[in-house]
Amino acid sequence: IVKIDGKDVGADLAGAIARLRGPAGSSVRLTVRRPSSGEVLDFSLRRAKVDVRSVAQQMLEPGYGYLRITSFSETTADEVAHSIARLKRDNPAGLKGLVLDLRNNPGGVLEAGVAVADAFLERGLIVSADGRTADSRFHMDASAGDVIDGAPLVVLVNGGSASAAEIVAGALKDHDRAEL
Repeated sequence: IVKIDGKDVGADLAGAIARLRGPAGSSVRLTVRRPSSGEVLDFSLRRAKVDVRSVAQQMLEPGYGYLRITSFSETTADEVAHSIARLKRDNPAGLKGLVLDLRNNPGGVLEAGVAVADAFLERGLIVSADGRTADSRFHMDASAGDVIDGAPLVVLVNGGSASAAEIVAGALKDHDRAEL
């Protein structure tokens, strides 16, 4: 993409992304240069709402589930609840264990991470901050209720796991709820 609505893309990636975004139903004109031939083409596209799912689940074997969270957004906690419900539905005898994959998860919405950690914890501190101002000081605690009823939990993390993903992993490890 070399131009957006007739303006050069340039080196400002954030600015280019902002120009691509707009209200659903509005149009954006893109100018594209094909690397193989150098041919320049113009395309007019109609913007649409894109629903991005951050959670995927699957059965590893009977009784054992796998849950992948790619990032934490406003919908992640609900997506986790629906995914766990599907895993439970497919395993009427209950889950014997769950793998929670947070590898290469850059984080996202703090409250979503807290809600995910809370889903697996019965009680205890999930995250706290002690900043200089009153609005930067907070404590977020778990409420009763473990969505997998105490089944063993393994959390996968790597060097690409950051922010809210680290908070989830840390809270689950600190409360002896999961192996990392």
